[in-house]
Amino acid sequence: MARATTGPRFLVGTSGYSYAPWRGKFYPKDIASDEMLKFYSSVFGTVEINHSFYRMPTPPLLTTWRRQTPLRFRFALKAPQRITHHLRLKDAAEPAREFIRRADTLGEKLGPLLFQLPPHLRADCERLEEFLRVLPQGSEPVFEFRHASWFTEEVYGVLAAHRAALCIADTESLTTPLVATAPFGYVRLRRDDYSPAELADWAGKLKEITRWKRVYVFLKHDEAGRAPELASAFIGALG
Repeated sequence: MARATTGPRFLVGTSGYSYAPWRGKFYPKDIASDEMLKFYSSVFGTVEINHSFYRMPTPPLLTTWRRQTPLRFRFALKAPQRITHHLRLKDAAEPAREFIRRADTLGEKLGPLLFQLPPHLRADCERLEEFLRVLPQGSEPVFEFRHASWFTEEVYGVLAAHRAALCIADTESLTTPLVATAPFGYVRLRRDDYSPAELADWAGKLKEITRWKRVYVFLKHDEAGRAPELASAFIGALG
């Protein structure tokens, strides 16, 4: 569900949507797997797709997703591991362009593209800038850095120069500094649980960032089916 506020537009959802254990908790008990996305998109305004990390998405699949969702719905796709984990952004122009070419099948429903780097990959501004230069104009790249060496003004400057977003990730082991480097925000709340007060605190902090026109917020998927509940609670916390 998109939430109108006095500041940026919020699009809130979960990381993934096709989880059998969510039947009877979020989904109707008897829902078919191919009906899940339609139901999900009637409740939330965005979803983060992890499937694309393991294999390049196919245009027929993306076309099906586009047709099953409302006009204002947006998909955030995680970049294939070949780009981020095997090549580690180095000499990755060809697969990156192919990924974006396929992602464009989603048309107006394509949201940000998440490049999640390996946790042991240290900061390399030259490598980051070289990679950003090969990305097509008009894409909305997001970078999730999982090594603290990336959290520097130099890195933020490289991202800002290319209108790429710093992924604000909150995990059990590391929390990204709340720095806006693009006209849109991308937030991954990855801890196992959040109290109402913690969600309200996050909502308040994110609403204060005036540079962002849109903010994508994703709650961590789980087998217990708690993620949709937390995402709904975050929407409520936006006021």
